[in-house]
Amino acid sequence: MLISTRGRYALRVLIDLAEHGETGYIPMKKVAERQGISLKYLEQILPSLSKNGFVDGVHGKGGGYRLAKDPKDCKVGEILRLTEGNLAPVACLTCEAKQCERMGECRTYPMWTEFQQLVNEYFDGITIADLMKKE
Repeated sequence: MLISTRGRYALRVLIDLAEHGETGYIPMKKVAERQGISLKYLEQILPSLSKNGFVDGVHGKGGGYRLAKDPKDCKVGEILRLTEGNLAPVACLTCEAKQCERMGECRTYPMWTEFQQLVNEYFDGITIADLMKKE
């Protein structure tokens, strides 16, 4: 399993918005500069974060984005599933997969299912608030 830049950048944007949220709406240009991410790429990520209730956006002068939820309510697992599609380690566990003709006799299927469950539980146990903590 490989998490794409889309998933990693979404997490970085949400952490940045959480850390600077006291100033209200933050222009994406500022976030892009602080995070070293292309503004054009952020403009591709933000609509899905907004549509799914992670950020609020306001256009025009004084506009920008802010975190729509408390950082402790933003689970990394939800964000990664939103940006990555799913966290399935093998094709047969993806939502759009056809049922494999060998599923009933597949000796590895239970292992992959358990691994996927472990991954989802792990990421669902981490929040943006947790990632804000500097060690």
